[in-house]
Amino acid sequence: MQLYVSGSLALDRIMNFPGKFADHILPDKIHILNVCFLVDGMSEYFGGTAGNIAYNLALLGEKPLILGCAGKDFSAYGQRLSALGLSLDGIRTVEGQFTAGAYITTDQSDNQITGFNPGAMRERCGYQFPARHDDGVLAIVSPGNVDDMVELPATFKQAGIPFIFDPGQQITALTGEQMARSITGSLALCTNDYELEMVMKATGLGRAELLQRTGALVTTLGEQGSIIAQGGPDGVKEVRVPAVKVHKALDPTGAGDAFRAGLMKGLTLGQPLARAAELGAICAAWCVEHKGTQEHSFTLDMVNTQLGAHFGRSL
Repeated sequence: MQLYVSGSLALDRIMNFPGKFADHILPDKIHILNVCFLVDGMSEYFGGTAGNIAYNLALLGEKPLILGCAGKDFSAYGQRLSALGLSLDGIRTVEGQFTAGAYITTDQSDNQITGFNPGAMRERCGYQFPARHDDGVLAIVSPGNVDDMVELPATFKQAGIPFIFDPGQQITALTGEQMARSITGSLALCTNDYELEMVMKATGLGRAELLQRTGALVTTLGEQGSIIAQGGPDGVKEVRVPAVKVHKALDPTGAGDAFRAGLMKGLTLGQPLARAAELGAICAAWCVEHKGTQEHSFTLDMVNTQLGAHFGRSL
């Protein structure tokens, strides 16, 4: 099955400041703030919503096509994706721009100062889809270039390609009309519980009204798992899927993307959404146990072991 993953590609550069910001920022001089923090090193991590989802799908044995834009500093990231067996054909390189990047400085109290440069993400991906897909197809539209997030759902609907709409961090960048239009006709709207409230506020649509536009509401609840809500002749039916307990939660960043990868993998296997969400919960747990969004690793045998232990079944 052909999988399309649209969204951002980003480089996260994390620096640690061996002190406390509060000791160097004078409250009465905040209007003329001019500070310099000497950090004790920098770590670079590969990230971005599309990159994270594709990474987890590769671990699950899939070869999705990433749809997004990268910049002139993408070489190492591109080599990493190629080593995973992923094609770079859907990634447009924007000359003269850097790959989207987050520059994060963390102090000893876990306070953070972050600068985000969208860079190449300001551009549409511009991918030309084939006229037909003979072996099945599934897509996800995750947070990335706003024009792509509006235009790709329309393209998928016209081509009859089932897709998951995941507005995430770009909810505030979309108008309510754009969001409602992109949700309409989707296989599922995937958000966390806070994002769902933001979507309803922006669109003016309640849960029941959203379910008239999309096949399901997949709502993640962190350590409380997820809820799959689907409409039907007897009203809204909800299924709660528990989270998988972790040994030690180190970093929740990227867990939502790992969940979405598991969800897509389950759907490629013909599983109902609730069962696919179980696979998503397992992938998310591995991500949470590591710092960085693509620093964890697992095999299909490990997935089957976890599915058996937590949900009494296998792939």
